[in-house]
Amino acid sequence: MASYSTNEFRKGLKIQIDGVPFQIVEMNFRKPGKGAAFYECKLKNLMRGTVVDRTYRDGQSLEAADISEFTAQYLYRQGKDFVFMNTSDYEQYELSEEQVGEDWKFIKENMECTLMVWNNNPISLTLPNHIVLQVEYAEPTAKGNTATNVQKPVKLETGAEVAAPPFINTGDYLRIDTRTGEYVERTKGPES
Repeated sequence: MASYSTNEFRKGLKIQIDGVPFQIVEMNFRKPGKGAAFYECKLKNLMRGTVVDRTYRDGQSLEAADISEFTAQYLYRQGKDFVFMNTSDYEQYELSEEQVGEDWKFIKENMECTLMVWNNNPISLTLPNHIVLQVEYAEPTAKGNTATNVQKPVKLETGAEVAAPPFINTGDYLRIDTRTGEYVERTKGPES
């Protein structure tokens, strides 16, 4: 199996420690006046999502994680699992509610996203940065309510609720930032 030496460490590198995949989220090189250089790393556990701090001496190496990422299409929800299909080989993968987390709010059928797989087991998904969803329900706005920073809750077709400006109505299409869960703009249709 491949391995990475400390001089190959960089942000985003996927490694394996004690049989568990990690990703380097932050790395600092330190060269004290006396002694050997070392690397201070923040590592994200790709299975649990927790972050740990580790320090490695210059010259150490870590095993590479056998992780692949590919485009997958969301097919349907089966009980507590979400079913995705690899768009290149049509292989199907299931992610649990815990693995999907809060992203369920922005997933709709036939949507494409990026799936991360380790040892042929899916471990996480990444949604597109922006998606367009239809408003399923929005409270009518009172006439004359023209304050610029007023927001109202609207329910989207996926069941998610977001804060939107008062001029948004039921049936409108909204562009949503999936990283923050916030309203970006109103659009003309689903493919805008």
